[in-house]
Amino acid sequence: MIRVVERLTAKGHVNISAKHRTTLEVTVDHEVTPRGDCIVAVSSSKGAASLSPVFKKVAGSDDSVIRMIIECGGIVEEVMGFGSSSLTFTNPRDLVVRKSNFCCGRTVMIKANKAAADLDRRIVEQLKKPQPVEIVLIAEKS
Repeated sequence: MIRVVERLTAKGHVNISAKHRTTLEVTVDHEVTPRGDCIVAVSSSKGAASLSPVFKKVAGSDDSVIRMIIECGGIVEEVMGFGSSSLTFTNPRDLVVRKSNFCCGRTVMIKANKAAADLDRRIVEQLKKPQPVEIVLIAEKS
């Protein structure tokens, strides 16, 4: 089994609502408007393009499993999904997790078990505060 771990830092923001029903996003942007209802963290240390080559190789496999662990204010949330050979990891600003199988340069996980709206509301309350958010992406394949 091959396992690659990617660690990111980000921050919460007062406008985070995490109400989107099909996606979840982390962005390098420092601000988010109330319309950005898929965004769960800002000021990310990485976008899709800056993930390590080894992470991209493993996650870019059709038989890979991907997990995203979000920790903020002492609360931990885990999202599980899959990689794909259609993932390109070209977007420098965003990391998007999707319940669907749609892939674009921003997508880092497809067929996820959760979107922003599915997150525990306790962590969403913490994500509304301008405090540190730790994000771990784990890609595995046999």
